[in-house]
Order: sequence, then C-alpha cells, then structure tokens
Amino acid sequence: MGAHPDDVELGMGGTVASLVSREHEVLILDLTNGEPTPFGSPEIREKESQKSAAILGAARKTLDMPNRYLEETIENRKKIAAEIRSFRPDYIFAPYPVDAHPDHIAAGNLAESSRFYSKLTKSDIPGEPFFPRRVIYYFPVHIRLRMEPSYVFDISAHMDKKRAAIQCYESQFKAGKKEHIIESVLNENKYWGFQTGVEAGEPFYQREITLFENWPEGYR
Repeated sequence: MGAHPDDVELGMGGTVASLVSREHEVLILDLTNGEPTPFGSPEIREKESQKSAAILGAARKTLDMPNRYLEETIENRKKIAAEIRSFRPDYIFAPYPVDAHPDHIAAGNLAESSRFYSKLTKSDIPGEPFFPRRVIYYFPVHIRLRMEPSYVFDISAHMDKKRAAIQCYESQFKAGKKEHIIESVLNENKYWGFQTGVEAGEPFYQREITLFENWPEGYR
C-alpha cells in the first residue's frame, strides 16, 4: 500500500522486484492518484505508475481517495478491506505512520484498521472475511528519522530495477528537477546494506514479533 504512486517504489521497490523474482504475487495498491502536482496530471501519473509496476513485475490498482486529504475514516477502512478480501495477501506493506506527510500517516494507520475490518463477519464489506498475517512498514522519505528497523531486506540484485522504476515518474523528479532525491534514496539503501553486510538493503519495521521456526536462509 502507498498513499501515492511512487511511494512503494521509493520505500521498497527493490523488495517488490525481489519478491516477484521469487514468484510471489504482489499488488501495489495506491490509495490516491497523487494529483495535483506541479508537473503532473491524473493521466500522466497513471502512465508513469503502470510503467513502473511493469518494470517491477507487480500488478497495480489505484483507488479514488483524495490526494492531500487522505484520512483514516470508516469509509476508507471499508474500501481497503474490500481490496484485501479480493487479493487476500499474506502480508500488507504500508508507510511507517510517523512522517511529515499527513497522507503517509493516514495510509499507515489505514493498513492496520483495514486489516482488522477485513476479518469482520456480518458486515456490508464485499467479499469473504480474511485476515492477513501482519502489517509490515517501510520507511518514509519526507522526514529524516533514524529508527531502528526490525529487519533489513537485501536488494543488492535489484537496485537497477528500483532506479528504473522510480525514474518512470518523470513528472515528479525530472520535470521538477528533483532527480537528486532518487540518488539520496539509493544511497540510503547502500547505507543499510553496509550496516548489514550486503551491497544494498531496504529497512522495515514490524509491531509484532517474528518467530523463526528454522534459521533464516543464509544465516550463520
């Protein structure tokens, strides 16, 4: 889940590409179309977001919630819960709900509440009740937090795809002369890679504790 097209690519584009390469089914769910912006339009943003998703190998759907005015409401909980029931994901990834951007905060909170609503019986939410295993948060780009992640995912083999996916959003970066943001994000990934002994990584946070029944693959 992302509040806007490009949120998922910036926060966890390498992880999406890696999951797809391992034959996991991934749906990118944009809660808003991200517009208006200085150099974009709904039509431009749609083309950019679909091109980006194709590079990562993920499906994509954009909901009709309002950009800049995204709120954690009952109506929005139900809309997302219906999507959860339709796709039935094992895991939901969402923006970490501490950020400078109010839409990101709302999206992070909606992930938890919609997950709960998705399991409700005797409701008017379309679809059969379903409860994903957990919500996992990717980190924001609008505030310089130095949070302790629960884990870092190795994206060393997928940095080129992440870069290419983000670069699809020309209206947001190239037109606005903000391409330096892309390099900053990728450098951050290299930092997390250095911290964990790989070339590049993406950090994640979980509120719930993970239980390993066996040692994780590659762990010594």
